Amino acid sequence: MDINNQLDGLAQRLASFLPPSMAELHQDMEQNLRSGLESGLRKMNLVSREEFDVQTAVLLRTREKVEKLEKQVEKLIIHQESSKIKKT
Repeated sequence: MDINNQLDGLAQRLASFLPPSMAELHQDMEQNLRSGLESGLRKMNLVSREEFDVQTAVLLRTREKVEKLEKQVEKLIIHQESSKIKKT
């Protein structure tokens, strides 16, 4: 279910709590609730699940590269230290 359908559904549910005597306000209230919900969600700086999953995968690949580079640096340090010992 996409975010627009979810917002519509939530706005409809909230507007349904209006008493029957205010039925003519139902449509206006529903639109105002939807606008308020959209505005609030935009201010929260949320990301979609798809974008979150993509960034998680990028982070995992980056972490793997960092670990690989750390091992290479360790090997270079060991090699450098062993070279110093051989020279003396």
